[in-house]
Amino acid sequence: MSPSEPQAGTPPPVRDPLALVSVHDLMPATMPAVRRTLALLERHDVQPVTLLVVPGTGWDARGIDELRALQRAGYVLAGHGWQHRAERIRGMRHRLHSLFLSRNVAEHLALDADAILALMRRCREWFERHGLTPPTLYVPPAWALGPVSAQALRQADLFRQVEVFSAVLDTASGRLAASPVLGYEADAALRVPVLRLWNARGRRRAAAFAGALRIGIHPYDIDHPLRRDLIADLHHYRGFADYGALLSAPLPTAASGTASHTAQHTS
Repeated sequence: MSPSEPQAGTPPPVRDPLALVSVHDLMPATMPAVRRTLALLERHDVQPVTLLVVPGTGWDARGIDELRALQRAGYVLAGHGWQHRAERIRGMRHRLHSLFLSRNVAEHLALDADAILALMRRCREWFERHGLTPPTLYVPPAWALGPVSAQALRQADLFRQVEVFSAVLDTASGRLAASPVLGYEADAALRVPVLRLWNARGRRRAAAFAGALRIGIHPYDIDHPLRRDLIADLHHYRGFADYGALLSAPLPTAASGTASHTAQHTS
């Protein structure tokens, strides 16, 4: 046996997880911060990057031209709700979710299944209407999908992938590709230790199952206390990929059940 060959019983080498980098909440009001974030990602040679666009927030022709330019430059656009704002709080679960996690952005949680699908359809049609490549990925605001089943998403055939808090759903097959998500939206002092603990757990999970890791960046994260943590993660996880890589990669599968079950219990 040559020295380079592993001996019997030697564990296989640990693979770095795929790193799926996304920038959230693209709206006219956030675009100055988004541009600064993209400049930082370019300086650190991070690509590909997925951009989560909120359509119903007052885009004008100039803003849509900028989105087209971003697509031409190689950025991938994804749908991210409609207004990124819940019109009302629906029930105790939504109220608690709003209080502790999502504030008022989890617009899906105020809707029933038919209204959620209508919102997702309106989101997709907006991209088509404005000459943008229709997205294959949809990310509900706050990763809160709401009460819609995987079967309904498959039948609607609006987006091939839907991202929730614990996983990414392949709507064609119903497969949930488990992957931890790291976040840096420490816009309040209490969020700093909470997010650091959450991210440490996510890194451990990624190292344990060597699948995929999602790095979710909000427009003002580079101005918040976890900026250095974000940059450190971008330097550590260099296996950058787009979400389509999950469709063929041999990744762990999340617990079986509907997509709404996954969203409601982990977002």
